[in-house]
Amino acid sequence: MMQHARKAKQFLADEPRTDWHNQTLWIVRQKRDALAASVPGWETLREKASAIKEDALSHLDTYLEQFETEALKNGVTVFWASDADEFNRIILAIIRKHRAKNIVKSKSMLTEECGLNHFLQKEGIEVVDTDLGERIIQFRKEIPSHIVLPAIHLKKEEIGETFHEKLGTEKGASDPTYLTRAARKHLREKFLAADIALTGVNFAVAETGTVVVCTNEGNADMGVHAAPVQVHCMGIEKIVPRQEDLGVFTRLLARNATGQAITTYTSHYRKPKQGGAMYVVIVDNGRSEYIGNPQYMNSLKCIRCGGCMNTCPVYRRTGGHSYGYVIPGPIGSILAPQRNKQKYKDLPFASSLCGSCDNVCPVKINIHEQLYRWRQELTENKQTPFVKRFAMKALGFVLSGNKLYNMAGSLARKAVRYLPDKLLYLPVNAWGRGRELPVPPKQSFKQWYLKNHKDIKS
Repeated sequence: MMQHARKAKQFLADEPRTDWHNQTLWIVRQKRDALAASVPGWETLREKASAIKEDALSHLDTYLEQFETEALKNGVTVFWASDADEFNRIILAIIRKHRAKNIVKSKSMLTEECGLNHFLQKEGIEVVDTDLGERIIQFRKEIPSHIVLPAIHLKKEEIGETFHEKLGTEKGASDPTYLTRAARKHLREKFLAADIALTGVNFAVAETGTVVVCTNEGNADMGVHAAPVQVHCMGIEKIVPRQEDLGVFTRLLARNATGQAITTYTSHYRKPKQGGAMYVVIVDNGRSEYIGNPQYMNSLKCIRCGGCMNTCPVYRRTGGHSYGYVIPGPIGSILAPQRNKQKYKDLPFASSLCGSCDNVCPVKINIHEQLYRWRQELTENKQTPFVKRFAMKALGFVLSGNKLYNMAGSLARKAVRYLPDKLLYLPVNAWGRGRELPVPPKQSFKQWYLKNHKDIKS
């Protein structure tokens, strides 16, 4: 069994959790639709956002150099990292330079992608995630199951047990307000003791050398303002050309992510604090290869809203951990095989290709088309199971001729009607394990149509 199917089976074994996960994310999708409908010219905004990203990716070298020039003028130190290893070593060097002992971090999918926490822990340095969802899964030694709602797979009772174990809250307590207050008290102590604050970057403005961080909890602001040293970690695709472009993305991001008009905090960081230091680390880590492939380049337009996950029927019913990649769901199923085809070869098939992800994407990434392209590419390279390749070839042969198709249909109807279940649902028939075929009609639609329309020739 392939990786996603195996992990999905584990998630689906808990039916109440599956139903709850599905319904919760669908509520978020419905909120998104309501907010999108309330904005005049929503589709025009999406078109504009897509065009801005197209321009940024097409002239990435120019805009990144412009960003660095402006940032240096602002007193910011800029580092460039070609891969995850170099990025992690740069962060470690900054920590050692400032002799820092206490590190706080706001949510950053880039640091998750590069394995920063694990790397620093091996160096004897503790990093405290300050986003509430991230802190919960850090306590539980898990990875995020969603890029915006990292602990969406957990119920409040489970979080209560975790907080009882880690923070000493009352056993059995699951009231969200009580648990949030306990987390706030715990994290406030971490903020006040912090030597360095790490953040991700939602947008980086080439025109001004500014980085923009969007949060609902204010934890990025708290960390940056409390610690003398701030470090912002950005992938090269986060660049936008002009300050005025931000107005397009900030109107789209929160509405598409969580169904709210705007994030509670949209923070612009341009210069270091008086007596402090500000660093920006710009990371490639394979992104240049994506840009060099025109079939998949659009995937770098992603602004990490998570909208495609909230709408995807497969993601909603199988959970984020079933994907085995730091970014799950439809967009992750495009990005993961670009990083490692062999390891993530099953993810493009973890989709119904319904196109719902395309419909909600704020930057109009053709997600389901890219998933289909990946399927073709992986099949051509023989990176799909032999049984599936053989079955598809056999089916292609059957569908290639009218007479053969008619005969196969007739035999299949008789087999389903007369064969015992033990022969029909053999162990090799993975599709049939969770499904039961309906009783077929005695004649095909084609036969019925020809019988009732004498003027049509077969």
